[in-house]
Amino acid sequence: RELPSRERCEDRALARTPAPRRVPARSPRKPRSDTAVAMSVVDGLPFADDKKKYIVSTLDPILEVPGKPLDFMISWLRKRSGLTAVSANVSVVQKNQQLKQELRQIKSSIEEAGTAIKDDAKDEDEEEESDDEVDEIPEDFKKPEAQLGRARQSVSAEAYGTWNQKKAFTAPVHAKSNDQKDRLKGTLAKSFMFSTLEARDLETIILAMKEVPVKAGERVIKEGDDGDFLFVIEAGSLECIKLIDGVEKVVKTCDPGDVFGELALLYNAPRAASVVAKNDCVCWQLDRESFNHIVKDAAVKRRERYETFLKSVSLISSIGAYERSQIADALVPETFKKGDMVVRQDEPGDKFYIVEEGNLYAMKGNSRVMEYKSGDYFGELALLKNQPRAATVAVDSDVAKVLSMSRQSFSKMLGPLQSLLARHASEYK
Repeated sequence: RELPSRERCEDRALARTPAPRRVPARSPRKPRSDTAVAMSVVDGLPFADDKKKYIVSTLDPILEVPGKPLDFMISWLRKRSGLTAVSANVSVVQKNQQLKQELRQIKSSIEEAGTAIKDDAKDEDEEEESDDEVDEIPEDFKKPEAQLGRARQSVSAEAYGTWNQKKAFTAPVHAKSNDQKDRLKGTLAKSFMFSTLEARDLETIILAMKEVPVKAGERVIKEGDDGDFLFVIEAGSLECIKLIDGVEKVVKTCDPGDVFGELALLYNAPRAASVVAKNDCVCWQLDRESFNHIVKDAAVKRRERYETFLKSVSLISSIGAYERSQIADALVPETFKKGDMVVRQDEPGDKFYIVEEGNLYAMKGNSRVMEYKSGDYFGELALLKNQPRAATVAVDSDVAKVLSMSRQSFSKMLGPLQSLLARHASEYK
């Protein structure tokens, strides 16, 4: 038989091969989001939607096991410590370069600050020099020509310097009759500047004062003059006159018991105003040295003496030096004679007392219940309990000196000692 040709065989084979099936084209499938996948996990759980969201957004990230736990932990720790991946991967060489750069910046800042400080100091020096240069002295500050040759030294020259140390001082004594002493004592008692002086200091001041009669219209002191005296008025009235806008005007009237001229002594300044007598007056004159050594120094000496004395008072000896000095400044000296009653039973009390010198005793009815000597104290019951005096306290010695303290000072300064005072009060009969 005739064999078929090659072409015919190929045609037959192709004819027998079935045609390929046509599959309809599908649209590309969208990948599901992580949230959708996670929500699909909790879809079957019997929870509300908000709880499912909490599980997916909060719990799953925590509970999920990472593929590489070590890398995950390192990344988490870096975030917690504030380190970024870049900074964590910086090499040692790069870190050294960064540190050197920071050091250079700090050094530069310090140099700039030093230069600024020097410039500021230089500017201040220049300002001080410019302040010292006064183009013209105001007319109000100029002294009269008559005073230029006899100007006194400044305050610093009077008070300081090894060459100007304080010398022994003896107050002058101007003879006075007993009547003059009594009159002057009564006058000084009206003045706040002298009323707190102790008896011996007051006696020294009285003897150092000089009586000065003044006629009506007489100018006692003149504005702008240097002052070396103060005056205490015993009788009459004087007017303080100040030059204002070229016109002399009365700014104050001084009456008996008033002091004038003390500002020039206190502040070492020229007279601030003129003083002219309205009528015939009697004044007492006190010099600068007596004033400085007695009136001003009396306060310092009194504090030192009281601080030393308070160390012997059992109640106060245990407190600090500062508190003790505050108490010393608040104490007011009072003197009584034998038989005098310092406090009376059933009367209101507003003072606390410390015995400085002498002997006293307390009476309740007709019974003598307590004895007081130097360093003892009394009068605290009325202040602690806010009640009348529980007993009468009288002087047993010829003279007794006590230091009193007001209710306000007592509450302020001895408040921390109230428990001790109350315990001592319980011992009273």
